[in-house]
Amino acid sequence: MDLGLTGKRAIVAAASSGLGYAIAQGLAREGCRVAICSRDAERVEQAAESLRCDTGAEVPATAVDVSDEAAIQTWVTDVAGTWGGIDILIPNAGGPAYGAFDDLSSGQWDEAYHLTLKSAIVFASSARPYLGSGSAVLFLTSMTARQPVGPLVLSGVYRAGVAMLAKTLADEWASDGIRVNHLIPGRIATERVAHLDTYAAETRGVAIDEIVAQSSGAIPLGRYGRPDEFASAAVFLVSEAASYITGATLQVDGGALRSA
Repeated sequence: MDLGLTGKRAIVAAASSGLGYAIAQGLAREGCRVAICSRDAERVEQAAESLRCDTGAEVPATAVDVSDEAAIQTWVTDVAGTWGGIDILIPNAGGPAYGAFDDLSSGQWDEAYHLTLKSAIVFASSARPYLGSGSAVLFLTSMTARQPVGPLVLSGVYRAGVAMLAKTLADEWASDGIRVNHLIPGRIATERVAHLDTYAAETRGVAIDEIVAQSSGAIPLGRYGRPDEFASAAVFLVSEAASYITGATLQVDGGALRSA
C-alpha cells in the first residue's frame, strides 16, 4: 500500500530512542523528511545519523527540552521556516516520575504538567499556523489515560488531559482539513518500560523476570509489543491511507485494555 508520505514534512519530538525513534524511523522509511529532538544534543544527533544511514532521509536533529515552552516554539518555528510548513506533527515526551499520590510533591506535579500536558498544548499551538489542509497531528499517551496503572499517577492525570486535547482539536480543526488522532501504547519493550519493570521488582522484592512474566500473562497476546509494531500504527494514522480518520483513539496493546 502506498501511504502517500513521500516528501512529507514531519516533526517527531523526544525521538532519540524508544517510541519516538521508532516512529521517526517508520516515517523516514516511507520517504518523509523528519525533524527530531531530544534534551541530549549528542544522543539526538546519534539517533539522527542512524536514521539517515538506515533510510537516506533528511533528518535534522535539535536539542530541545520539551518542558520549556520557548524551546518548543523556537524549534517548531525554525523547522517550519526551513521547510515552508509542516505536514505531520507528533508531540511526544518522556514519562513523568513514578510514585503513589501520597508520595508526590507539589514540585513533581508541576514538573509533570510542563513535561506531559503543557508540552502537548505548546506543540499544538506552535505548529497550528504551519498546518494546512491534509496535515495530521498524532498525540501519544499511555494506558494510564484510560485506567490507573500502579505508581503512574502523574502520567494518568496529565495524559488523560492530552487525550481530551486530541479530541477537542479534532473537532476544532477538522473544518480546515487537519486530522488529529490519539495513539495509546500498551506494554511496549522500551527503556521506559524496562525502568518500570525494574522499579516494580525492587518495590516488591522479586526478580525482574517475575515482573515481566506477570505483565506478559495479563496481555491476551501474551507478550510485550515491539516499538516497530507501535510505530506502524502511528505511520498509518498520519498517512493519506487514513484520510477519513480523525478524532480516533487507537490502542496498540496486545488486547490489554478491556474498556470500550
